[in-house]
Amino acid sequence: MEIKSYTPSQLALRNGQDRPEIWVAYQGRIYDVTSSRLWKNGMHYEHWAGQDLTNELPDAPHTEKVFEKFSVIGILSS
Repeated sequence: MEIKSYTPSQLALRNGQDRPEIWVAYQGRIYDVTSSRLWKNGMHYEHWAGQDLTNELPDAPHTEKVFEKFSVIGILSS
């Protein structure tokens, strides 16, 4: 399977509101979190889907290992 590249604007559309997909980015990879009950409606605590969460993770109560349970579906381009 080829990994596609998505712009921040394309990622922003996968926020659980505009389209049925719920995606987040972390360290340049885009993860599909649609199946997570913690991202229902595109929000997880004070964080919205469709964004790059790289700078947000240091404040989270978990580590980057949380992304291991989700599929990488793309690469975030600049």
